[in-house]
Amino acid sequence: MLEVGHIDRFPTVGDYSSYCRCVRSIRTSNGKVTGYGNSRSGNKYLSWAYLEAAHYAKRHHEMIQRYYERKMARTNKIVAIKTVSHKLARASYYVMRDNVDYDQGRLFG
Repeated sequence: MLEVGHIDRFPTVGDYSSYCRCVRSIRTSNGKVTGYGNSRSGNKYLSWAYLEAAHYAKRHHEMIQRYYERKMARTNKIVAIKTVSHKLARASYYVMRDNVDYDQGRLFG
């Protein structure tokens, strides 16, 4: 929360995920890639923190480990761990915005 500041400055969860570098910055038009945005914008410390949290969650939480294994069966392990970190970033956005407790069942159920 200290690294983010006021959560109200992010109108949507996608803006927060982009700030945390959890999504790629690709410009598309009509299903074709027209360019790449600034991939270095955002907070590198939050990106690192969510990746570390994803590695820890993958080792210690069974639901997250099953989700990771399903993703890794379809893609490579870098993409799979990045999707876990993206899900954790989305969850933390809603926890901070709505002041509710974390519910793993809603996230990985």
